[in-house]
Amino acid sequence: CSQRLKGPVMSNPVIVFLGPTLPVAAARRVLNADYRPPVAQGDVLRAVMDRPAAIAIIDGYFENVPAVWHKEILFAMSQGIPVLGAASMGALRAAELAAFGMEGAGAIFDAYADGRLEDDDEVAVTHGPAELGYPSLSEAMVNIRRTLSDAHAAGVLSVPTRRRLQEIAKDLSYRDRNYGRMLREAEEEADIDPAEIVAFREWLPTGRADQKREDALTLLTRVRDKITSGTLGVRPLYSFEHTTMWEQVARPLLHAPV
Repeated sequence: CSQRLKGPVMSNPVIVFLGPTLPVAAARRVLNADYRPPVAQGDVLRAVMDRPAAIAIIDGYFENVPAVWHKEILFAMSQGIPVLGAASMGALRAAELAAFGMEGAGAIFDAYADGRLEDDDEVAVTHGPAELGYPSLSEAMVNIRRTLSDAHAAGVLSVPTRRRLQEIAKDLSYRDRNYGRMLREAEEEADIDPAEIVAFREWLPTGRADQKREDALTLLTRVRDKITSGTLGVRPLYSFEHTTMWEQVARPLLHAPV
């Protein structure tokens, strides 16, 4: 069974892992918190050592950097620290661990949780360095889906064109995925009405949606409201197992001098 760290969870700031989804300045206007770079493997475990009021995961690394481990999130919750997620890596992990007590928020989390979305690349983007504020260099597929749906609702795109543009975007690597590339490829297809492409280009500057940003703000607002109402908490739905692999990874941090 789980062995708790010494001492209760103190009323320390919430730790939020945030990157290209939302500027920290905009996030602080909603929630005063300890904002850290996108989460990677080991970061949640290190965050537990600071005994935060909660941990909120929005952005996280994958592919070239080891992704946050499910086990470290389970460990955090076993220590009485709520872990919440939305928008990007947070939505993925929240959907995967919802049955164990991790809380998700927003439309992207809902889509992963009910199986409408499955692929990691739906939320993946390339971005610039932290020094520049993690500027996005590609567009998330979830944002493109939402934007195309809004364009159809606004009468800009027909159902067949919306579906075909969505297919074109999905076929692109997440590194190359953006509206310009999607529309250039669409212009080469004879079965897409050029007038719809022109209309979409004209509508896009004001109609473009950012579902990831909206979900991140939803999560931060929820955490703020839970703090205000005194309802921020977690009830782990499992018994944490200290496996051999876990001990090898966690021991250097768990037993480091304080």
